[in-house]
Amino acid sequence: MSNSMSVVNLERYNSGFTYENYIQQIKVNKDRFETYYESAALTKEDQDFFANASSMPNGIKKLMIIGEDWCPDVFRGMPVFARIAEAAGIETRIFPRDDNLDMMDEFLKDGEFASIPVAVFYDDKLNEITRWIERPVVGYDQSNQITDQVAKDMANADDQEQRKSIRDQIYALYPSWQKETVVEVKNLLNQKLPSKS
Repeated sequence: MSNSMSVVNLERYNSGFTYENYIQQIKVNKDRFETYYESAALTKEDQDFFANASSMPNGIKKLMIIGEDWCPDVFRGMPVFARIAEAAGIETRIFPRDDNLDMMDEFLKDGEFASIPVAVFYDDKLNEITRWIERPVVGYDQSNQITDQVAKDMANADDQEQRKSIRDQIYALYPSWQKETVVEVKNLLNQKLPSKS
C-alpha cells in the first residue's frame, strides 16, 4: 500500500517517541506497562519469525504505535509490540493519540472508531505493510461474555461493583490476549509478506 497520501511521512515518523522515551514520560500506569512488558515475552519461534520478517528485502523495518497511557488496551498491547520490534530489530515510534488526531483519523477502526492501540508496520520506504488495532478477536468475545455474565450474576450490585468485577476478570485474561495478539500479527504478516525460502 503506497504511503503517498499518508500524514505519516519520514519527518513525522521520526518525531515520535521511542518505546523507552514513551515509558519515561507517561503519567499513569507505568507499573502496568512494566508488568505487561514482562508477560509479553516472546517464544523463540516468535522471535525467529519477526527477525525473519524484518530480514526480507520488503519486510518490516519500522513500527508506529498510536496510544494513550490511561487506556487498558494500550498498557496491555503496546508492550507486545515493543517485544515484537525488539525481536525484529526494527525502529519503533509512538504517538499519543490525543495529540495526533490527524494521524488517528487515518487509522480508525472500521473507518469510524478512534480505538487504540494502533500498530502499523512499514517497509524501509514507509509503505504500510499491515496494521493491527485495539485487541485480539478473542478479547472482544471474552469481554462481551464477561460483561453479560456479570450483569446476570450481580444484577443487584451497583454499577461501580459490576465494573470492578468486569475489569478484574478481563485483566486476568490479559496475558492470554497478549499471546493471541502475537498470533494475529504473525497471521497478518504471513498474508502480506512473501514466504522466504
